[in-house]
Amino acid sequence: MPKMRSTFWFAGVGIAAIICGAVLAFASATVGNAAPALEVPELDGQTFNLSAQRGKVVIVNFWATWCPPCREEMPALDAFYRRYHGQGLELIGVSADRPHDRSDVIKVMQSFSYPAAMLDDANVNDFGTPNSLPMTVVVDSNGVVRAEFTPDQAKVTEKSLSDAVLPLLPQSSAAHASANPVGLNAKP
Repeated sequence: MPKMRSTFWFAGVGIAAIICGAVLAFASATVGNAAPALEVPELDGQTFNLSAQRGKVVIVNFWATWCPPCREEMPALDAFYRRYHGQGLELIGVSADRPHDRSDVIKVMQSFSYPAAMLDDANVNDFGTPNSLPMTVVVDSNGVVRAEFTPDQAKVTEKSLSDAVLPLLPQSSAAHASANPVGLNAKP
């Protein structure tokens, strides 16, 4: 019986990995084009509206509780958000979990400081359903997509976030990061 359980466990992990990288139907945000519209109620009841974030750099991270690569990058996202939130950076974690898994999403997000929402709750979602998870999009202060991170191309790390986001923040943020790179690998 133990061998059968381990076989099922490995099969379950394999299926989760395939789903994380599976191609679903995603209206991809194209680097260099205007960001798709996104309006979604956050878990705390406030409304996140991407178009209302003009003037700020925004990171939109699509993830799920059952996706190991998603969970692995969340600490880097959180550290980056806490460090640069006061300097014009916003971040929203959009969970692709099913509505009945909301309590799991809330439990996971208690460890992080950035806001989160459920994809199924979106009032407006021109991103569509992600091709793969995790999927992270960086939108500049003018509402233009400047970077996209997916598991098969570019992964979210402290360095990749610094390289993509710091040049988009006001000069004082980028100068501060190179003068004081504690905690993140900021590029000079």
